Amino acid sequence: MLFAELPDHLLRMALYKVSTGCREQEICKLRWDWEIRVPPLNTSVFLIPAGFGGRSEKAGVKNGDERLVILNKVAMSIIDNQRGLHLVFPYGQPDQFGPTAMHRMNDSAWKKARVRAADKWEKTHQAPAHPGFRSIRIHDLKHTFGRKLRAASVTEEDRNALLEHKNGSITSHYSTPELQHLIEAANKVSETDSRGPALTILRRKTG
Repeated sequence: MLFAELPDHLLRMALYKVSTGCREQEICKLRWDWEIRVPPLNTSVFLIPAGFGGRSEKAGVKNGDERLVILNKVAMSIIDNQRGLHLVFPYGQPDQFGPTAMHRMNDSAWKKARVRAADKWEKTHQAPAHPGFRSIRIHDLKHTFGRKLRAASVTEEDRNALLEHKNGSITSHYSTPELQHLIEAANKVSETDSRGPALTILRRKTG
């Protein structure tokens, strides 16, 4: 319900976020020159530089390391649909200084969409929506990615690699079989429900 209320540009970013576990600024400022093709797997990954800072020091790459972004089928589809644009997720038309990036996803459009979605949920179910529905955060989409990985029985080590958690064994120098393994793990988030990720991202259990 929430995703159905989002404007198109924000919907693409939200779907990408819930399919990769990226942080907000890693999406808003995502650049094409960070993409690395992996021909043996017919796919791509993104390697976000360690020095990327986002809107503030705390908004950039966590832990001060390079951030390897694994693209599952949903994320790869979104990326392919964005090709030809100056930025991966531009906002509006380029100005005289070049392409314009969104400053944040948690803007007025997001906040209005979650209220409309909660209102529709209450009308459909004839019951009050969960209080968190009206105030759901952009960052909650990252948590949803992690929870869906766990629900799909993805190992803690692989979850840490996909979610960029600090781990001494994690490095940006992956072999092709290792990348394939992580892509297969990331794809499990869209296999936990046959209706697809867009319909299950924000579902809350009751009772």
